Amino acid sequence: MGDAEIIPIGTRGRPGRGTGKAPSSAARDLAGASGGKQRQGSRPAADARSARDAEQRRAEQQPSREPVEPVEPGPAPAPRPPATTEERDAQGIPVSDWLAAFQGAARELFGDQWEPQLARFLAFLRRRVTGDYVVDEYGFDAEVTQRFFMAALRPIADRWFRIEVRGVENIPTDGGALVVSNHSGTVPVDGLMTMVAVHDHVGRFLRPLGADLVFRTPVLSTLARKGGATLACSEDAERMLSGGELVGVWPEGFKGIGKPYSDRYKLQRFGRGGFVSAALRTGVPIIPLSVVGAEEIYPLVGNVPSLARLLGLPYVPITPFFPWLGPLGLVPLPSKWLLEFGEPVRTDEYDEGAADDPMLVFNVTDQVRESIQQTLYTLLMQRQSVFR
Repeated sequence: MGDAEIIPIGTRGRPGRGTGKAPSSAARDLAGASGGKQRQGSRPAADARSARDAEQRRAEQQPSREPVEPVEPGPAPAPRPPATTEERDAQGIPVSDWLAAFQGAARELFGDQWEPQLARFLAFLRRRVTGDYVVDEYGFDAEVTQRFFMAALRPIADRWFRIEVRGVENIPTDGGALVVSNHSGTVPVDGLMTMVAVHDHVGRFLRPLGADLVFRTPVLSTLARKGGATLACSEDAERMLSGGELVGVWPEGFKGIGKPYSDRYKLQRFGRGGFVSAALRTGVPIIPLSVVGAEEIYPLVGNVPSLARLLGLPYVPITPFFPWLGPLGLVPLPSKWLLEFGEPVRTDEYDEGAADDPMLVFNVTDQVRESIQQTLYTLLMQRQSVFR
């Protein structure tokens, strides 16, 4: 111990910097122990400071409870100017584009004269809603027939069947008359096409006489009445003819439209001549009509009698396309039609009571039937093809 050198503390090395050497492991352990005690001793003070800082932040975030003076309302904002075209384009479709689209649609629907057409259509709707329209004693609605039924059937007559009409000069422009036609086609489309042809070429409504089956069918009966049809009985026929109507009759009935394709254009029996009696009693002319082309729209090649009796129908047709093609088989074939109105048979020259003479009625009936049959043969010879 006597040889040891005693060095006073703080007399060597740089002040405040130590010796510059790394501390020993013992020194590090001693420093860590003493430092840990210091940190543990100083934690309460740090927690107190953190609590005070959090309290101060909460106080700063709370809204001020000082009373707020009311603010007097200022002047109302000025009205916004109308939107420009650019603003309307940004918000949606401009009004001008809507108007242009409406005018284009109306022109496509009603034609170039769409404004008066649209006005008439709106007037029609107003009359239907208010009940300001006329229906005759048979249920005939002339306005609905002209605007809807004729408009729907006309494209079929003009573009599908391409109907050619001859002898329209034989149809009187006024007064009662009876049009007598052959019947064919499996489905009575020929009656509808005749109504369109008469209306478009003469300007008169043809009032058809329909079978009982037509007026027993729920929806069909209403449409037939509104279209001008009535029951095929002598009483209604005479009343119409006496009232100056143009009446149409198809004396072959279901025997005509339901005959096989092999018997096409061969007239069936004309019944007992009830239409001739009605014409004789009223003194109106009888106009024979021959229709070529209707036999080919639904060529009848078969029938199902048992199913027809079960359904209460005169026949259930079988064609080359129905029922094999389903609904597509109901589309009629686009045959070329020829309608020729023959020379009128006058009945006003007969004596009163001629309608009660069975022989006279039979002779006039046979005369009308023979006129139609001979005209059919002539038209068939003139026709170049079934479809043109």
